[in-house]
Amino acid sequence: MKTTLLALATLAIASVAFAQSAPPPAVASTPAAPSSLQDAITGGKVSLNVRLRYEHVAQDNALADADALTIRTRLGYKTAPYNGLTAYMEVQNTTAIVDDYAFPGGTGSQSPAVTSIVADPDVTDVSQAWLAYTHGKTTGTVGRQNLVLDNARFVGNVAWRQNYQTFDSVVLKDTTFDKLSLTYGYLWGINRIFGDIAAAQPDYDSDSHIFNASYSGLPFGTLTGYAYLLDFDNAAANSTATYGLSFAGSRPLTDDLKLLYRAEYATQSDYGSSALNYTTDYYLAELGLGLKKYSFSVGYEVLGSDNGQGFRTPLATLHAFNGWADVFLNTPGTGLTDLYFKATATLPYDLSFTAFYHRFESDVGGVTYGDEIDLQLTYKFNKQLSFLAKAAFYNADAFSVDTNKFSLQADFAF
Repeated sequence: MKTTLLALATLAIASVAFAQSAPPPAVASTPAAPSSLQDAITGGKVSLNVRLRYEHVAQDNALADADALTIRTRLGYKTAPYNGLTAYMEVQNTTAIVDDYAFPGGTGSQSPAVTSIVADPDVTDVSQAWLAYTHGKTTGTVGRQNLVLDNARFVGNVAWRQNYQTFDSVVLKDTTFDKLSLTYGYLWGINRIFGDIAAAQPDYDSDSHIFNASYSGLPFGTLTGYAYLLDFDNAAANSTATYGLSFAGSRPLTDDLKLLYRAEYATQSDYGSSALNYTTDYYLAELGLGLKKYSFSVGYEVLGSDNGQGFRTPLATLHAFNGWADVFLNTPGTGLTDLYFKATATLPYDLSFTAFYHRFESDVGGVTYGDEIDLQLTYKFNKQLSFLAKAAFYNADAFSVDTNKFSLQADFAF
């Protein structure tokens, strides 16, 4: 424990020293458009992200506590646009400096039957490799790519984990009509956070279609409609057809106070390769007040149940919803209701604070699962360097076990 904290502190101090000693960036002039394909390739931009994280997991069961100190390095190169064409390639590596933790497919002390899970195994892979063509306000992208739709509740990149989720796909995006954004995607492969190291959590072989239309021209917010037709050969139970609508926005009440709101409804049934037989619903209502430096919200989210099956979100950024302890990554067969309260604050010295309280119950049967408190403090040192401390405390009543998680993180990017 002391070794991991010392390593984290060492990197943090070194990062601060680097940021302080580095000369300020020069003011860049707008580069001339490349005159040849060779100029477009050689005149591109390098991107680098290095993220060091310590994560501790303690559960009230027979599993040993987990301690993970991992470093994720991501290196990318994007060409300059040439006649509407742009290409990007990104490779990433996650290395465990301290590996006292388990993950699906782990053996020995890293087996989930022995030690609590931290979902960051050692992985080296090509995380993105795509070619895009833009004509007017329409862009088509083919290859392995990052994809996040709306608030990532149904399609997201799981950005919290070191090895994030990407999509082998062709995606068309169009903004020809004012304030209307249209997205269509065909997904033939889902590169999940564990890579191919765990048979229990494989990458998905996919034959899926996603449709999303968002209109921001309404006076009080943005209306979004979507259809996600997901079919996975090697994960048939997660093959689902989901159709939904959401509306989100804000409304000034005074010069310093505004009303915040979001409402969403979706219906889901089995689809494609699925052998299940169910139809169930999802709905969300959230209302809040926002000040210049503070906000307070209350929300109620329901993932329904039918025929013993809970509403599924296999491509979501699950960590962002239903508690940071990650107890509800899979919806229970009796469904899930989440009554939550959220508070945010912008503090002095570039600090930001977020807090949640969740009360979890079943959708059918009247079972109280448990409750959870989540806390997060972030510090943005400059545009390249940021720090984070994060904690989650799940108190079990009738689902899973008491689970506490704590993370410290340093993130450097340019």
